[in-house]
Amino acid sequence: MSNDIIAPDKDLHFVKDTYNPDDWQSETTSVTSSMHRGLMENGRRYQTLRDKGSHVPSDEQMFETYEALHLLASFMDSDKENPLFQSPVVNPKHILDIGTGKGSWAVDVADLFPEATVRGVDLFPPPVTWIPPNCFFEIDDILQSWSWREPFDLIHLRLLDIAFTLEETDHLYKQCYDHLQPGGWIEQLEMSSFIECDDNSVPADNILFTWGPRITMAANKAGRCFEIMGTLQESIERAGFVDIHTKDYRWPIGPWPKDKTLKEVGDINYKHWLIGMEGYGMWLLTHYGDPVPWMKEEVQVYVAQMRRELSKPRIHTYQKARRIWARKSVDHERVKMESSP
Repeated sequence: MSNDIIAPDKDLHFVKDTYNPDDWQSETTSVTSSMHRGLMENGRRYQTLRDKGSHVPSDEQMFETYEALHLLASFMDSDKENPLFQSPVVNPKHILDIGTGKGSWAVDVADLFPEATVRGVDLFPPPVTWIPPNCFFEIDDILQSWSWREPFDLIHLRLLDIAFTLEETDHLYKQCYDHLQPGGWIEQLEMSSFIECDDNSVPADNILFTWGPRITMAANKAGRCFEIMGTLQESIERAGFVDIHTKDYRWPIGPWPKDKTLKEVGDINYKHWLIGMEGYGMWLLTHYGDPVPWMKEEVQVYVAQMRRELSKPRIHTYQKARRIWARKSVDHERVKMESSP
């Protein structure tokens, strides 16, 4: 799907006045939370493997969010033979999924490439009920030394906004570079938290436009990299990668587009926002809210107001996303780069 302006379905607002997520069959599967342990805060569970903790929960509601995002990303490239990644990897033997979340991407890739070993790593165990025999999940801090012996053909990262500081991000990309085969690929997909509108269907003073700035300000106060879409290429270049490609998306929020695929994408993304906002915002706003940390109840009221506005079919909102993929240089390319003035 291109980054063109999305045409709205002009008849949608005559059908119903508000979106009701219960009208649509859930595209996600329910998970049990008994297997997860961690710190309970403001009614959400957070992992504690890293000293600095986590800004997003690792509970059932957040896993539903991850599954919605996996479906969303797959639908946006459903016109491709392989919608899971764009890197031109041929006959991969070793694949790593960093920040695997619910594990859906790793499981799907393992199904697609049964001869490959696919590893998903995160700070918490994914709640998967079935795993292909060539798929493995590990709980680990990816910023520590890597113990995998075999170099990877593809390293995949997705939706790691706010997960790291700038220094940690540079260290992570260097780790990825060092553990790829020469000619191997890195691929990452990130989204913006800023809600946008092209046709003035949302008033300029609408609360929807406060979400991105507020979350960004809190993340900056927390010392986390945020809105990294614009810096992805620079960071990947700095690690030594070459042959860099980018693809930009507009993800509609709600089934308002005229295009059938985008309508379905918007349907999924609307649910992603409904179930994901509290998880994205609770830790940041209760620790680093402006001008002072918010109370739990203030965050809940704010999220409820956001949900109410997003439920209006007459508004045509979307968020931007970007996919980037790049290759580790081979020996003769490194020699050429090192000898260049």
